[in-house]
Amino acid sequence: MKCSFTLLAVLLATTLVSAQTPPPAGNPIARHYRDGETLTYHMTATNEDWHYTADASDTVEKTANGNFVEEFRWTGMTSNGQPSPMGPAMAQFRQPLSLDPNWTPSMPDLTKVDPKLIGPITDLMTFYVDVWLMNKIGIFKHAGDHFRVPNPQASSWADGTRVLVGKSHIDFDLTLQSIDTAKQTAVVVVRHVPPSHPDLKLSAEWMQAPVADTANNWAEIAKTQDGKYTAAVGKETFDDTIIVSTADGKILSASMDNPVVTSGRTCEDAELTKCGPAQPHTIHRHIEIALEH
Repeated sequence: MKCSFTLLAVLLATTLVSAQTPPPAGNPIARHYRDGETLTYHMTATNEDWHYTADASDTVEKTANGNFVEEFRWTGMTSNGQPSPMGPAMAQFRQPLSLDPNWTPSMPDLTKVDPKLIGPITDLMTFYVDVWLMNKIGIFKHAGDHFRVPNPQASSWADGTRVLVGKSHIDFDLTLQSIDTAKQTAVVVVRHVPPSHPDLKLSAEWMQAPVADTANNWAEIAKTQDGKYTAAVGKETFDDTIIVSTADGKILSASMDNPVVTSGRTCEDAELTKCGPAQPHTIHRHIEIALEH
């Protein structure tokens, strides 16, 4: 489900602002790249009872058309305090990311990566796309500048085999929260929030009732090995707080808070009419990255 939000970010960024020109001068978070520059980020994360870390390093490259891209490689990971060797495919995997507004983000081929690294890969991409989107829109110059990007459609992560329905619908609420001229830093806050009327098209009547304080914007229906169905609906949000250097536009650190408030049932039929009692559950993820010096 996390992957779906990154896909939405890419879809929204390319759909809504692809026709805009590069941001005007005066953008305090504009990225000033140097060809050959290298960066390393350390990620720490909690996903319910799972605690993990991951490390990624990049080299800045200037493309033939003059855009700058950071080619990331993932170099290490721990799981619940123990080293977690990465699959052999990760030695060749490179993740292109950029804050250059002339570059267009795209989702890497996640079928060729170690499955346990899908979360770190998409989370790092989300931080980058958040700042890239603000640079692309180009209206953020002063502390307090704010812009909400409505999303025209839901995104799906269903595979059609095990996950029959997997949908989420979010808007993007972007704020340049503060600028510290002495420290040469800016704080960017991007809230990923439910639209007023999420477009999930849920057929089961019990899935219509709001689980939390907004209309449901997240749903998943999966088939179990014993021929039953597990279905859940609810509210997913995540808030990203990103500290950016105003000297060169690098992401210095970032954090993501990602709660999912759900109500789920186990059902006998695909129509979800013969179901057991509702089981409330809240999933909580917290992700942090920091630029290592």
